[in-house]
Amino acid sequence: MVAMENGQFLLISCEHGGYQIPPPYRALFRDRQLLLRSHYGYDAGALRLAREMAATLRAPLQAATVSRLLIDLNRSPAHPRLYSSATRGLALAQRREIFERYYLPYRTAVQLRIASAVADGQRVLHVSCHSFTPMLNGKLRDTDLGLLYDPARTSETMLCQRWQTSLKAGLPDLKIRRNVPYKGSADSFTAFLRRHFGDAQYVGVELEVNQRHVVSDSAAWPALRRAIVDSLRTVLGHAAWPDRSCDCNNYRPS
Repeated sequence: MVAMENGQFLLISCEHGGYQIPPPYRALFRDRQLLLRSHYGYDAGALRLAREMAATLRAPLQAATVSRLLIDLNRSPAHPRLYSSATRGLALAQRREIFERYYLPYRTAVQLRIASAVADGQRVLHVSCHSFTPMLNGKLRDTDLGLLYDPARTSETMLCQRWQTSLKAGLPDLKIRRNVPYKGSADSFTAFLRRHFGDAQYVGVELEVNQRHVVSDSAAWPALRRAIVDSLRTVLGHAAWPDRSCDCNNYRPS
């Protein structure tokens, strides 16, 4: 893990980076190839963005390329959609094998990275990279970029306010919103990690990019990735969240 200024650490992750299915389970998806390559199977563009963000900001990257249709790494263990329709009906022993071979190692690796930094007295900024489909259930989603966080966490609120401001300055034509298209406090890996690490230890943000930008054949998608990374670098260089000496009890998010 790479230290930033003031004892902070940056960690990048990507839970839905690919649509790979391990050989033992490919028969389950023989007739689901189009589904695997759709937004149901993975987050298009998220892994590329995560890799560029990690490389540019010199941060470690934890990424998975196994399809979320095998098991969803961004869901809590008890979530009813942890397994998809393709795997939910498997025998308990088979589901347990998937859980222990693909889910648990990934989640444990991220949690141990954070715990190690916290044990060294550092605070972790975790950016989890995702993308979302522009059309869901017949409804157009016009948000371009979303920053998901828990409004009850002062550090996350302040970081996302400042990141949103920076993004809007560099991308004035895009709609950049907080806790859209999903609520940051809903079930997710970051929500799970908040239960294990306090506000002074852990700042978890899910970055959501509208996939209409990802599928573009123009130079706009690479330019957008650069703008996103540059904006985060700018925010991190300007004390993006309160240090531990601030009176956070007096802060009221707008």
